[in-house]
Amino acid sequence: MNSHPPTPLSVHKLSIGAGTQTLVNNVSLHIPAGGVLTLLGESGSGKSLLAQAIMGNLPAPLTCSGTIDIGARHFDAADLRARRTLWGRTLSLLPQEPWLALDPTMRVARQIGEVHEFVLGRSVDQAAAAAHAALTRLNMADAAAKYPFQISGGMAQRVAFLATHAAGAPVLIIDEPTKGLDSDRRNDVLAMLRAAIEDGVTLLTITHDVWLARQLGGTIVVMHSGAVVEQGAAAAVLGAPQHAYTRRLLAAEPAAWQRETGPADLPPVVRIDAIGKRFGAQQLFANVSTDIRQGEFVAITGPSGSGKTTFGNIMLGLLKADSGSVRRADGLARTAFQKIYQDPAAAFAPTVSLRRSLQDLLELHRLSWDELTTLMQRLRLPNALLDRLPSQVSGGELQRFAIARVLMLRPALIFADEPTSRLDPLTQQETLFLLREHAQRHQCAVLLVTHDPDIAARLAQRQISLRPDAAF
Repeated sequence: MNSHPPTPLSVHKLSIGAGTQTLVNNVSLHIPAGGVLTLLGESGSGKSLLAQAIMGNLPAPLTCSGTIDIGARHFDAADLRARRTLWGRTLSLLPQEPWLALDPTMRVARQIGEVHEFVLGRSVDQAAAAAHAALTRLNMADAAAKYPFQISGGMAQRVAFLATHAAGAPVLIIDEPTKGLDSDRRNDVLAMLRAAIEDGVTLLTITHDVWLARQLGGTIVVMHSGAVVEQGAAAAVLGAPQHAYTRRLLAAEPAAWQRETGPADLPPVVRIDAIGKRFGAQQLFANVSTDIRQGEFVAITGPSGSGKTTFGNIMLGLLKADSGSVRRADGLARTAFQKIYQDPAAAFAPTVSLRRSLQDLLELHRLSWDELTTLMQRLRLPNALLDRLPSQVSGGELQRFAIARVLMLRPALIFADEPTSRLDPLTQQETLFLLREHAQRHQCAVLLVTHDPDIAARLAQRQISLRPDAAF
């Protein structure tokens, strides 16, 4: 139970810049005590930067101006350090990348228990019991003794939420809480957020999930190119959007896409014969047999923790199957199988600029910078982002850089693990259509992990649904 009094949050004329470039321009918003506000907008529109500015955690060399009110306290937005004194007890942020909120060397239950112990002053036994109870409520008791690298991205997201919310801060900012989750797990997160709201928490949610925005209600603010273009009650904005950008954003939902037809009967890139995989006593999948053919778009579906990422990693040769075999077509280059990671932060060196990372790739494989520039234009990635570190761009922008890097290699097979989980509907549609176009043009097979049944039904020619008794 939240022991703090309900706390309103207001932002007045907040702007964020990088040198002479304005990234967020003159944003004002208000959330009453115990209220809900959802930020919608495409990747790179400034939503996550706004959240970081409120927290006082903007990455250097970004600067901000304006004012922020948290409860009865008034802050100059430029004074980042002052708001850091509120972290945990008054103001909490769950970042877009769950791995940034978790200690990779600490077991899951302990990460949640430490908050109960050191912030709430409970004993070690009480903290452990509270952590296990929280995990059990989300049907994640089996994850208690695991490390973050041993659980799926969706499970890591829920663990990070439990750890963030455990301190009971009255103002909670949560960035993309349902990304990469299946419908059951999305409902779990919604139930957690509703429980927090009922407990008086003031909630600022950043999401590309229109379903979640509709379920949370409250106020919706739509951002585009760093500015607010529309705001109002959720039912009004989603039911009768006034701004052309909002209408385009909602019209790009996967349910409205045209269904894709299958390619010609081309040779297989890989043959899969009766593979199975288990971790300890848990059987992920068994007896999976199929061919993945050139130019084919195949969706891999199944609930969180069913082994979708594990299945792809077996295709790539990163893991070995417990049974069965995986045979690649003859004559493929060493780089013929490529992966687009679910968490793009794991795919880039954190201390190296994006320009240097991409330049190293092009020089190693003797590729053309002009071709990369064309891909960046298609993915709507401005050149100005190249000189930033991975942590200085949005999760959606980093995800698109990861896609561009893989497409440059023209592989025979791409394992795309939730490649658009951080993208708004409009950018997601453009990116997935580019991936499909690339597959068709270069006869590249794509294995797409997705929790969205509309994407699986409309983009892929067929689906592989993983479950413990899977057989094909």
